[in-house]
Amino acid sequence: MNVPRYALASRAMLAVLSAQFLSALADNALLFAAIALLQAQLAPDWQIPLLQAFFVAAFILLAPFVGPFADSYPKARVMLIANSLKLLGATLMLFGFDPLLSYGLVGLGAAAYSPAKYGILSELVSPAKIVKANALMEGSTIVAILLGAVVGGKLAASMPSTALIAVCSCYVMAAIINTRIPKLAAFKPSAIFSARALLQNFRQALTALLTNADARLSLLGTSMFWGAGSTLRLLLVAWVPVALHNPDLSLPASLSGAVAIGIAIGAALAASLVSLKNVNRVLPAGVSIGLLIMLLAHSTSLIMTIALLLCIGVAGGFYVVPLNALLQERGHESVGSGNAVAVQNFFENSAMLVLVGIYILMQKNGVPVVAATTLFGGLIFVAISLLAYARLKRRTLSGH
Repeated sequence: MNVPRYALASRAMLAVLSAQFLSALADNALLFAAIALLQAQLAPDWQIPLLQAFFVAAFILLAPFVGPFADSYPKARVMLIANSLKLLGATLMLFGFDPLLSYGLVGLGAAAYSPAKYGILSELVSPAKIVKANALMEGSTIVAILLGAVVGGKLAASMPSTALIAVCSCYVMAAIINTRIPKLAAFKPSAIFSARALLQNFRQALTALLTNADARLSLLGTSMFWGAGSTLRLLLVAWVPVALHNPDLSLPASLSGAVAIGIAIGAALAASLVSLKNVNRVLPAGVSIGLLIMLLAHSTSLIMTIALLLCIGVAGGFYVVPLNALLQERGHESVGSGNAVAVQNFFENSAMLVLVGIYILMQKNGVPVVAATTLFGGLIFVAISLLAYARLKRRTLSGH
C-alpha cells in the first residue's frame, strides 16, 4: 500500500507521540489511584496485584478482534475510540464504582489502543526509520510512566479523587490531540466481522508470525520483558515497606520511575547501536534483567535500589525497543501491523497474567516478599536465557 512517509520530526509524528504520552501518563497514574482506593477500602493485599490481572485480561480476550479492527479503520480514529473507553473507566472509578471492574474497562480501551499506536508507526515512517520511531514512542511512553507513577503515587497517597480528576483530564487532552493525527487509509479493510472469521484470522496471523524466526523472537522476548515489568511494579509495593522500611505508597511509585528513566536511556542506546540486521545484540541485555532483579531482592539501601532499578530499565529498553521494531516490520510485510501488534499483545499479556498469577499465589501462601522477588528474578533469567540460547543455536546451524 502506498502511503505518505513522514519525517520523525513531523507534525504527524508529534501528534502520535503527544497523544501516547498523555494516555500513558493517565494509565500509570490511574494504577496508583486504584491501589490507594483498595487500601482505603481495607481490601486484602492480594487484590492489589489482581488489579493488573483485570487490566491485562482484556488484552488476551480481545486479541483476535483488536488487530483487524485497527487495520480496518484509520488508526487515528481507532486511537480516539479506545481513548474514550479509558476515559469512561476512569470516570466510573471517580464516581465510586468498583476499582477492579473500572480498571478492567480501562484495560479494554488500552487493548484497542495498542495495535493502533504501534501499527501507525509503520504506516507513517519508512522501514529505515522504524527503530528510531519506536525509540521515540518508547521514550515518550517512558517519560509518561515516570511522571504518571511519581505524580499519580503522590496524589493518590494524599487524595485519590484528585488523582482521578487529573487522570480524566489527561485522557480528554489525549482525545483532542488524537484528532490531529493524519487519517490514513485503512491498511486492510475487513469485509467480515463475524466472531468466527476474526478468530480464524487471528489464528492464521499467530501461525504466520510464529513460523517466522524474527517475529517469534520478538513475540517471546517482549512478552517476558513486559510480564517481568508489570509484576515488578506490583512487587515493589509489597517489597519497599519490608526491605526499605518505608510504608509510603509514593516511594514504590517513585522507584518505578527509576526503571522508566532506565528504559528511556536503553531505548536511546538501542536507536544508535542496533538495527534490524544486528538485532541479536540485544540478547545479553535481556538475560541480565533476571540477574538484576535477583540482586534487587536483597538490597536494603535506597541508593543501591535506585541504581539496580535504573540498570534494569537500561537493559530492558535496549532489549525491547529493537524487538518491537522487528515485529512491526515483519508483521507489516505479512499479516498487517495491527494484527501483528494484537498477536504481540496476546503473548505479552498472557505472560503478565501468568507472572502476576504466580506472584498472587506466592502472596496468598505467605511466601516472604524477598524470597518471592528472588524466585521471580530467577524465573525471568532462565526464561530469557533459554530464548537467547535457542536464537543463537539456530543462527549457528543456519550459518548466519
